[in-house]
Amino acid sequence: MATVLPPPSKRQRTLVAEKAHEQQDVDTIPSDLGSVRVHFYDQSTGKPTGAPVAIPVADATVKNLELLLNTLQGNDATERVPYRFSFGADGRIVDIVHDVYRALLKPGLKTTEDTISLQYTPQAIFRVRAVSRCSASIPGHGEAILTASFSPSSSSRLVTGSGDNTARVFDTDTGTPLHTLKGHSSWVLVASWSPDDSTIATGSMDNTVRLWDPKTGQPLGQQPLKGHTKWVNSLAWEPYHLRQSPTSSRLASSSKDATVRVWDTVSKRTDLVLSGHKSSVSCVRWGGTGTIYTASHDKTIKLWDSTQGTLISTLAAHAHWVNHLALSTDLVLRTAYHDHTAAVPSTDAEKTAKARQRYEAAATINGRVSERLVTASDDFTIYLWDPSSTLKPLARLLGHQKQVNHVTFSPDGLLIASASFDNAVKLWSARDGAFIATLRGHVGPVYMACFSPDARLLVSCSKDTTLKVWDVRGGKLREDLPGHRDEVFAVDWSPDGGMVGSGGKDRAVRVWRH
Repeated sequence: MATVLPPPSKRQRTLVAEKAHEQQDVDTIPSDLGSVRVHFYDQSTGKPTGAPVAIPVADATVKNLELLLNTLQGNDATERVPYRFSFGADGRIVDIVHDVYRALLKPGLKTTEDTISLQYTPQAIFRVRAVSRCSASIPGHGEAILTASFSPSSSSRLVTGSGDNTARVFDTDTGTPLHTLKGHSSWVLVASWSPDDSTIATGSMDNTVRLWDPKTGQPLGQQPLKGHTKWVNSLAWEPYHLRQSPTSSRLASSSKDATVRVWDTVSKRTDLVLSGHKSSVSCVRWGGTGTIYTASHDKTIKLWDSTQGTLISTLAAHAHWVNHLALSTDLVLRTAYHDHTAAVPSTDAEKTAKARQRYEAAATINGRVSERLVTASDDFTIYLWDPSSTLKPLARLLGHQKQVNHVTFSPDGLLIASASFDNAVKLWSARDGAFIATLRGHVGPVYMACFSPDARLLVSCSKDTTLKVWDVRGGKLREDLPGHRDEVFAVDWSPDGGMVGSGGKDRAVRVWRH
């Protein structure tokens, strides 16, 4: 008797329908539309590049626009820069995803009689490959891993904090533990590298902050940084380009005791105490202009002056606890003068200049340094802010059905990813807060999401024990990474793009590579 094949599953039918739809769309640009005039503008400065150019509508694809712009700039074939194009009018911003016809002409936003002003932003020149395999599973911790963070200088060092009262530094190249950072008397909730890679700070449920030398694993100073009366939720280092001198550095810590303390890490003393919140301060960030941003369970976000310790303003819009906040410049502030070339400047002055130049390049929009802020809350909403221009939110991002646990900006500052207890990750435009896509695949609450350094991929970790790598442009699942035996609480993509590190309830650190 012949074997009867089962009917195709819903997923197989969907894939076939999508493929047929794509094949129908291949030649949808009419060939009789003639030409359209295009004028390129640099989005960061607002200045035009060259004169308007007439292009046949049939050839006005993103690839050809990129080629034309590189030619206008005088870049030869070996120096070509990939670009992202967008069109802004009447307060709307339209991304040119495939071609000008489908984005602007077909919807009727523009005609072939108009001169179309296209804004361009350079994409990452390097390309990060999606991690697809677990290269190491490193035991060592005795309890759940609560935080994981790669060194800003390379992907070969990873620090993790755990419920076993220790933090550990791992060598991810060899898959071995390097140092165990012992000293805390309760769970280590947060671990953070200084931007110059010279110090690790850990915050714990024992109400203290400790500083460590990552090369030796020894504590810096005999005593921890004491002052908080409840546990430490979050840490933020002073940006490298704002330091008073190369040897001095400051650290901000936020606590459940409703205060934020700014520490001088050299003298090990409290520099400032920022008190004003009425409840636990869940998250702290130190901006590149010298502003400290804090999010709290009292439903507000506060901005502080990091030199005087005075309150600048309060942002109020959320109706419940604010769980997390992220800055559009987070990656460049974290990595300072370290970039994908791995070339480190030789002098302190050059390091500061490079850190400042990288920050200004990331923060400049239309010729103005603009550090954007996104906040996530238990009220199921996300707010996008630009505190340098207005205290009102730029956009309210609605769509999640449960608490939003984590938000992050893409390294190029154009996208926002949010992770929620509704099992979904959502992508939003960082310019106007417009919804882009829902990434569905997890079958449990999503705890965290992290972009690759080139902003083309996103990794998320979940209660369902898996990590998933998503293609940002297509909004599709790229890689499913099972391997953990229990919930995954922490994930980080190394700043050079080489590896992903994750940890969770199964107490093992896993390192993932291409």
